[in-house]
Amino acid sequence: MRLWAVNLFLAVALSTVSCQKTEIIEIKPDSTPLAPPVSGYFQKNVLIEDYTGTWCGNCTRVAWAIEEAKKASDKVVSVAIHNGNDPYHFAGIEPLKNLVFPGVNSLALPLSRLNRMMVWTFPETTYIQEAIDLTSNNTTLGLAMSSTVANGQINLEVHTRFLEDYSNLKLVVYLLEDHLLYNQRNYITELYGGLPVIPNFEHNHVLRASLTNIVGEAMEGTIRNAIVTRRFNVPVPSNIANAENLSFVAFVTDANHIALNARAALANEVQDFQENP
Repeated sequence: MRLWAVNLFLAVALSTVSCQKTEIIEIKPDSTPLAPPVSGYFQKNVLIEDYTGTWCGNCTRVAWAIEEAKKASDKVVSVAIHNGNDPYHFAGIEPLKNLVFPGVNSLALPLSRLNRMMVWTFPETTYIQEAIDLTSNNTTLGLAMSSTVANGQINLEVHTRFLEDYSNLKLVVYLLEDHLLYNQRNYITELYGGLPVIPNFEHNHVLRASLTNIVGEAMEGTIRNAIVTRRFNVPVPSNIANAENLSFVAFVTDANHIALNARAALANEVQDFQENP
């Protein structure tokens, strides 16, 4: 074979290998909700932030919708942010309110947001699928947490793993409390037996503290194949009724403050990434 022919053959072969590598890196699997999981990719969960109050008679509508969404999918992560004359009022709500509801002096509840910035269509009880449609079996950003809660101290690690390069990301980490019993006003006769006041209503996923800035803290090293770990060592907040009912939510937002993925964890739980086998 002449030299020019050999060189041409080698050039074509190298070009083919290069194209194949590019395809492997750049072509991602289907990320729609019903697409089958692809090995190595992560589960994508939807974040629901529920702005609520025990005094708010219409807030039972969103609470019911969240319960139904969780029955429909195991990829739902929820946070109840109480506001107003409420025993669970979250005092640090202002920065979040200014981000999500700019120019609004007071919140007329209920309000709910999907992945932090997206309006959940009213009435939420009719639009359960809208939340589920934001989940997926295949995404390139995964979260995992591990914690110990003992002797009044919280030790928490939040791990984020990346299958591609990301930039301008922020991490938000919440401390929640479950199983809080308090009367809930209810104006919706179709829900919870139609009682105008539901005695000892169980309030779950109640935001008690934000371990990061509530609008997020910048992440570094968010490149392909990296794992970024953030550690927290803090005392159990004084507003916690029962440390055994603590839980955590961590999520990562993009430059537009939209949550790209979220994860919930119980106290003293050690998690693996939600990676497809």
